Amino acid sequence: MGGVKKALLRIHGQTIIEMAASVLSRVFSEIFIITNSPEDFGFLGFPMHRDLIPGKGSLGGLYTGLSQCAGNWAFLVACDMPFLNAKVIEHMVQLTSDADVVIPRISGMLEPLHAIYSKACLPHIEKLLAEGDLKILNFLDKVKINEVCEEELAQFDPELRFIINLNTPQDLENARRIAAGSSDQRS
Repeated sequence: MGGVKKALLRIHGQTIIEMAASVLSRVFSEIFIITNSPEDFGFLGFPMHRDLIPGKGSLGGLYTGLSQCAGNWAFLVACDMPFLNAKVIEHMVQLTSDADVVIPRISGMLEPLHAIYSKACLPHIEKLLAEGDLKILNFLDKVKINEVCEEELAQFDPELRFIINLNTPQDLENARRIAAGSSDQRS
């Protein structure tokens, strides 16, 4: 996206992060943003935390989020996912009782940036960070995971739009078309 802050891109009159915040506020009582540029997101009114270990990507963000959250669990979501679905997230929350991670598997791929993590993951994350390994998926073999298949999640989001993320200008245009179509259908 050429260095643009994807969270601040607009789709159907709202920034992506506003769209996400609207959905997350319906599901969770505690929401905060992990960012190293809090001045960009103050308009949302949520608490913000800088990375505890800067420069460690999504794994560093997960580490910060788990370290800062009040409860034992944190839902991690990327800032470029405009179509989060409250029912999908609520269903995933119901699956946390016997796992350390609840994570979707879509088209054969795990989706670590739309997953729920327990604080039991922290020692494994710390080990990866110390080793310089920044791939979230690389600690999942050390914890108990509950993979949620796409068929199960499609009950709540038949087109699996919740997992759409934006990496290219074409992705943004597609998301704008989807949002326009959704609002047309609501009219």
